[in-house]
Amino acid sequence: MRFLFFALCLPAFTVSGQQKFTINGYAKDVANGEAMIGATIYIQELNSGTATNEYGFYSITIPQGSYTLKISYLGYLTATKDVTLDKNIRLDIELQSDAKQLQEVEVLDDKDRPAAQNPEMSTSKMDITIIKKIPAFLGEVDIIKSILLLPGVSTVGEGASGFNVRGGSVGQNLILLDEAPVYNSSHLLGFFSVFNPDAVKDVKLYKGAIPSRYGGRIASLLDVRMKEGNNKKMEVTGGIGTIFSRLAVEGPLIKNKASFIIAARRSYIDVLARPFVQVLKDGGALNFYDLTAKTNYNINPKNRMYLSGYFGRDNFLFSKNQGFSWGNATGTFRWNHLFNDRLFMNQTLVFSNYDYHLQFGNDDQNRFEWKSAISNYIFKPDFSYFINNNSELNFGGEAIYYNFNPATASGITNGTPVDVSLEKKYNLEASLYLGHSLKVNPLLSIDYGLRYSNFTLFGAGTQYFYNDTVPGIRKTVIGSKVYKSGEVIQTYGNWQPRFSFKGQLNEVSSIKGSYNRMVQYLHLISNTTASNPLDVWTPTTANIKPELGDQFTLGYFRTLTKSNTQYEFSVESYLRFTQNQIDYINGADLLINKYLEGDLLSGKGRAYGIEFFAQKKTGRLNGWISYTLGRTELKVDGINRDNWYPTRFNQTHNLKVVGFYEINKRWSFSSDFIYTSGTPTTFPTSRATVQGILIPYNANDSRGNVNLPSYNRLDVAFQLQGKEFKKNGKARKNKDYWVFSIYNVYARKNPFSIYFSQVDARTLPGQPQLSQAKQLSIIGTLVPAISYNLKF
Repeated sequence: MRFLFFALCLPAFTVSGQQKFTINGYAKDVANGEAMIGATIYIQELNSGTATNEYGFYSITIPQGSYTLKISYLGYLTATKDVTLDKNIRLDIELQSDAKQLQEVEVLDDKDRPAAQNPEMSTSKMDITIIKKIPAFLGEVDIIKSILLLPGVSTVGEGASGFNVRGGSVGQNLILLDEAPVYNSSHLLGFFSVFNPDAVKDVKLYKGAIPSRYGGRIASLLDVRMKEGNNKKMEVTGGIGTIFSRLAVEGPLIKNKASFIIAARRSYIDVLARPFVQVLKDGGALNFYDLTAKTNYNINPKNRMYLSGYFGRDNFLFSKNQGFSWGNATGTFRWNHLFNDRLFMNQTLVFSNYDYHLQFGNDDQNRFEWKSAISNYIFKPDFSYFINNNSELNFGGEAIYYNFNPATASGITNGTPVDVSLEKKYNLEASLYLGHSLKVNPLLSIDYGLRYSNFTLFGAGTQYFYNDTVPGIRKTVIGSKVYKSGEVIQTYGNWQPRFSFKGQLNEVSSIKGSYNRMVQYLHLISNTTASNPLDVWTPTTANIKPELGDQFTLGYFRTLTKSNTQYEFSVESYLRFTQNQIDYINGADLLINKYLEGDLLSGKGRAYGIEFFAQKKTGRLNGWISYTLGRTELKVDGINRDNWYPTRFNQTHNLKVVGFYEINKRWSFSSDFIYTSGTPTTFPTSRATVQGILIPYNANDSRGNVNLPSYNRLDVAFQLQGKEFKKNGKARKNKDYWVFSIYNVYARKNPFSIYFSQVDARTLPGQPQLSQAKQLSIIGTLVPAISYNLKF
């Protein structure tokens, strides 16, 4: 390990006789004190620079001399600072918003840091101002629905929870809210996400080239950062929509030193419908709500603390005692400390919990109740050492303690109590990482690192031993062993190398490539068409191995500027191989099954494709076009006659077009169009009739043998900004705007699934029993909406 450390760090340290000094500080919004993630600090004389980290901090070490610094950020006026560097300097920078830029809606990234010059690849950063412009279902801004418009990101259909990235499943995405993992990102069974846009500052999706400081999933990382709250003045933001309303309050606790934000949402379908629907009168419920809060305190120039949290829940109750509910709860405490001008530390403590509750039965003689949860406690120290202007070292660790409660389930049948609860599971995942970002010369930049993770399953618990059967047939238990509390049941360890590079061909074009290995110790168990709240999270055990993913990417990036208008083009190819992918035997029993491991199968996967992306970034008319050509397949012994078969979320073609147009100072228009190939499904190949009942079955043991019809949809939205001035000519203190939207403009009935049923008509003697195919469309019509938004 010591040799590895020196091997990684050796290129970072260079010998120079010229004296060097450091400039560091924070970049902030002058209006509210919010830290700016990814702001660019450019040194004009050296033709190089850096960007602020996740907390708005930067550090530059350069030779003694006089320099001009240009500081820029999306939607803000560029600031220029002249410095004479003859000692270490602390330089905090405040930027002022550019109202004209914001009105013209620049897209996706900082115009002063084109993708061709940015060392990152396979990442997409979306500013919240852009997300709020995109047409949304029922007129409500939604982060998850917005990232579905990016290349390489897809979903199996409307109403499906989560998202798929480059052929990965929903459970293979790590979703972080202020560094706290979120295990179910959806409200209302997938129609809305749990992220309140009024409390979100930054959204970044990693599809590949994931830095060594992150681990835990093999497909992608969605990093959502919350606002810190206005430390200059009080602000109230809210909105009234078709299905729910929002309210956010933020302001200073101590001016310029401490601030807070509290944001809440609540749907009200059940409130409005209760007088007219008997089920709701009898105690039923159909709603969701969430509360997001954050506070921070700037103790001194070297220390800052943050405390943030989220709590949200969905309720689907058919009566007072029947129905189901689910929800997330998170809490994050962070401490930023600056040891010296170059060494920055962030220590994080996290709590995260996801649980669901199912109950039915209206009397004491016949009822059933099931509770399930996964909770974890995380400690994560991260360090950044800014060696010089061309070299940055990141190192640290992470410890995660998991507590799984698969099922606390009990009931009463005809007065007889029954308990089918499952044992809890306890795990510890510990990791160490080291990463180095190095600008070798003006033409070549590299980023490399290594992560090591160890995963341990502890008692109390029972390990079951299964017999070997023909692949695809349920395994039976042949023995078991009981472990005491704290006793080690199984341990795994894995090395995860990471590497990426950028080769600058010229000022406007570059090539980039990467390789990373990811390891996943948690598994989302679901054999339904789409993820749902009752899916089971289970850890790696002696019988379930960790999932491994190796991804290779290669891309070309180009920036064009014509008549002060900027265009960006990119093409990225990816290839990913996975091991220990989980699938299920036919007829698998996944719910409340203590012998679940006997129904699981393990195999390998592959995903490959090419992504094209083009965007116009400036002007009154802008937007982007993305197209992905890809395929994702599995090969599992016992399924599809041991041949490769497409996954349920495989989509060969995926096209998205997004556009924004500023009609005038008050009116703006936005639209998106989506076309995707139909996803695979499994149809029966034969049928049998037993006593007049038609029984379809698949005689070939095939999976994904038919594709559903293609999916396409057009959405449009208009925004009307409120007047800036009163009738007397004075400026209005309050800002407001209306959103008018239509989802699924041409009312297409996109298929979510197709199934077969027996025709009810009488069958004549000697004639075959008739059957029919039926298509399920979640939304089969256009959906108009209107919302009102206010800020004061």
